[in-house]
Amino acid sequence: MSTGTLAGKVGLVFGVANKRSIAWGIAQAWAREGARLIFSYQGERIKGNVEELVEDLGADTPFYPCDVTRDEDIAEFFANARKHTDRVDMLLHSVAFAPKEALEGDFLSTSREAYRMAHDISAYSLLGLAREAAPLMTGGGSIVAMTYYGAEKVIPKYNVMGVAKASLEATARYLAYDLGKQQVRVNCISAGPMNTLAARGISGFNLMLKHYQQRAPIGRSCTMEELGAMGVFLASDGAASITGQTLYVDGGYQIIGM
Repeated sequence: MSTGTLAGKVGLVFGVANKRSIAWGIAQAWAREGARLIFSYQGERIKGNVEELVEDLGADTPFYPCDVTRDEDIAEFFANARKHTDRVDMLLHSVAFAPKEALEGDFLSTSREAYRMAHDISAYSLLGLAREAAPLMTGGGSIVAMTYYGAEKVIPKYNVMGVAKASLEATARYLAYDLGKQQVRVNCISAGPMNTLAARGISGFNLMLKHYQQRAPIGRSCTMEELGAMGVFLASDGAASITGQTLYVDGGYQIIGM
């Protein structure tokens, strides 16, 4: 029988792309604490990566495709999830995208399509997934979304993604209000810069990472293990009264004024 903080709980994981994905780091931490997990993947290009990774958690770990821009894909994913469980206790949303050109120039040049796409994939998807997950969270639950400080302050070159992350954080707060009556909590983890596939698409990422090392109170950003630990905490009974919050795991960078 599984033991650990999350023993007996079932989680859904959205956003694993490869072994460096924050979603994978948190998923591993959830699994170590005894949770059973069901994974999504975005397209055939990512499928092989996810398949290889989830094998480490057990050959019977399920994973299914899900394009979060399509309501029918989201519905199909949850129909597949119901083949394995009639209850969900936690959901991880680590999904974000903006066209490369929108992360290179100035924000003023953001096209209508890039703006729409960034908000659809990075923010509305949380609402779409939560709407399907809520009926399965019959014993309460925890929804965790990944965000970044660029939602709160201007980070040059982060551009439309910062605006989309601000929308994500507001979406989490409104969902926390709606879902609180059924004891479903919704929170965001604001991670410091990490060397992920998504981060490398941001122009000037290495400069951003160096700046954290120079300015953050503890002299660095964060580690995957620390993000995993926060993910476990938010999914656990220890966070039973925490909802609608953005928790910073960034070496304290968020508190610095100059």
